[in-house]
Amino acid sequence: MLLIPCPYCGARDEHEFRFGGEAHIARPENPDKLSDEEWADYLFHKTNPKGVHFERWVHEAGCGRWFNLARHTVSHEIYASYKVGARKPEVPE
Repeated sequence: MLLIPCPYCGARDEHEFRFGGEAHIARPENPDKLSDEEWADYLFHKTNPKGVHFERWVHEAGCGRWFNLARHTVSHEIYASYKVGARKPEVPE
């Protein structure tokens, strides 16, 4: 079980949260001008690293707010929890 640190509420049990995918993905400026292949790439092709991953989470059973989490995908160690819109923190590779 993970203890996830919500930047708004503090550390809570992982069952209060829902994963929302990869963080820091910019939406295309002109999506109507993308080809089907480019749109599919934006929607479906995400990174899946073995190591540190920047993820979006929502505190569903708490404050209901979205935030970002820097987490190691193998050890599940959490390096940082920070508000959406903030810069990526420096974390070990």
